[in-house]
Amino acid sequence: MVLVVGGILIYSQVGVMGAEPGPLSEAQANPGLTITDDGSGIVLSPTSGATGQGLVFIPGAKVEAEGYIATFADTVVDDGVTVVITKPWLNLAFFDPRPLSTFTELAPDVSTWAVGGHSLGGVRACQLASDADALVLFASYCANDLSASGLPVLSLSGSEDGLSTPQKIADAKGELPANATFVEIPGASHASFGAYGPQPGDGTPTADPAEVDRVIAAQLAGFLPRP
Repeated sequence: MVLVVGGILIYSQVGVMGAEPGPLSEAQANPGLTITDDGSGIVLSPTSGATGQGLVFIPGAKVEAEGYIATFADTVVDDGVTVVITKPWLNLAFFDPRPLSTFTELAPDVSTWAVGGHSLGGVRACQLASDADALVLFASYCANDLSASGLPVLSLSGSEDGLSTPQKIADAKGELPANATFVEIPGASHASFGAYGPQPGDGTPTADPAEVDRVIAAQLAGFLPRP
């Protein structure tokens, strides 16, 4: 048991991917973006024009929360959405048993919440989806059956993803409601959904990172439930 626990601890801390300095610095310097680190999560809120819409976002395995700040800057600043990026225990969403309310309570002014996540974080988001108003998958898919849930679902994926491949996304489609929306972003890879650098096993992206962020923002703007 000691060896198993020790192995998990070592695995969770080796190869953790942090934010790329350039995109992170640019987001931090944006006057329209307020960044608050609560310890359990990073709250990204618009300096003005908040809509009351929120997204709890769960990072992929061994990716630091800061690696997604730049990804959601457009969504927060341009569309007034509050985004809470969780900080999973041991950098692995599966080891984080905290309920959705742990993170929604960090932004009490938000009245409608979607839950979403990238890669393994998306799998965890599916498990928390029953407590949210909508579900957003970022290069991810569900391992539990939500087909009869009636939940609004948006699946964003990349054509060049070498991990959550287009085929894997298609194979897991039956776990989602029949009216789920699927959007494949041309040229996007697995790591295109964050700003943390290249990832082992991924495909080669051909899409400009800033353009991927704009597509994500546009899709969220048209999908997230309003108060």
